[in-house]
Amino acid sequence: MHPTPAQPHQASHDREIESLAEFDEVVAEHGTLSRYRVQAVDLTARTPALLELDTTGAVFLGCPMEPEAAARVRSSGALVFPPVPGLPFDPYRGFVYTPDELYESLGQDYGATPDARAYSWFQRTKADGDVFASMLRAIHDDTVSDALDELLDGARVVGVMGGHALARGSAAYAGAARLGRELARAGFTVATGGGPGAMEAANLGAYAAPFDDAMLDEALELLAHTPSFRPSVTEWARAAFEVRERWPGGGESVGIPTWFYGHEPPNAFAAHIAKYFANAIREDGLLGRSNAGVVFLPGAAGTVQEIFDNATPNYYESRGDSTPMVLVDEQHWTRELPAWPLLRSLAQGRRMESRISLVDQIESAAEALKRLCD
Repeated sequence: MHPTPAQPHQASHDREIESLAEFDEVVAEHGTLSRYRVQAVDLTARTPALLELDTTGAVFLGCPMEPEAAARVRSSGALVFPPVPGLPFDPYRGFVYTPDELYESLGQDYGATPDARAYSWFQRTKADGDVFASMLRAIHDDTVSDALDELLDGARVVGVMGGHALARGSAAYAGAARLGRELARAGFTVATGGGPGAMEAANLGAYAAPFDDAMLDEALELLAHTPSFRPSVTEWARAAFEVRERWPGGGESVGIPTWFYGHEPPNAFAAHIAKYFANAIREDGLLGRSNAGVVFLPGAAGTVQEIFDNATPNYYESRGDSTPMVLVDEQHWTRELPAWPLLRSLAQGRRMESRISLVDQIESAAEALKRLCD
């Protein structure tokens, strides 16, 4: 239910209008746009409404509109942030991305896609230090965070972290996919870093959750023919879309990648992709939204960083009660990269001590996490 203008300071997503259908609904139901935030909605066909309605205190973010409508809403006390021409992304967007949106024009080549063009723009603008470009990146990332919060409201989110180098066709990739499937079938929303490797595998598993078990085996076999995004992102991504086309209507999950690591393309199995320019905001947001815990698969420096980025708020309980942490592969986390002994020492005597676990086999990870959630 939308608030009335008598509640101008109520902090609520109900005051946000993010589609033309929602705009029409608000106009029909309330007859006012006062104090609303209209976000990335093409209003060029709504000039009569904009010329008549009260728009006092309204904010229009990147909404195309006719010049007379724009002049009128400004004069009536609204703030109008016009669309920015020439960008390969919309800084005011109201929703997270979809794989189809980021990979539009993949039929030509990955370089023609919005994802690749946004990375190229980022590379150019971060080098020249243009304050306008940095402002646009910040606005974009903030709107993506807002959309992600709306998307995940009420969800039990489990993060799955792991390295990007894990190859399709490997036993470890298949194990990560089965983990994602088991978590999704248990009612969790799977969230990953949104890239290749272990991240893609977990999103693939969640996608496979509604199908019979044979579907995942067949999909893994199909994907194994293109084991990595190197040397060709185009062929790697096309293989994923081939799986989606063969088995449409898969389960939903979330990917949270970054253009900071633009050489790592987003995977096509996450139904919802919250892609950021700022890696620090992306990484903290991914861990912070994993309210039902995090599973850490074997990885390198990035995964080690994520373990302790997650451990710190659990140690201080700065986000409330500690959330579960499950590390997978004893050899990796006790000998090769001994993060587990340090994590266990940090946890000793604190409430987080009962919320951490180390398992040797990936098949044990989902059950360990469910146990820690109880």
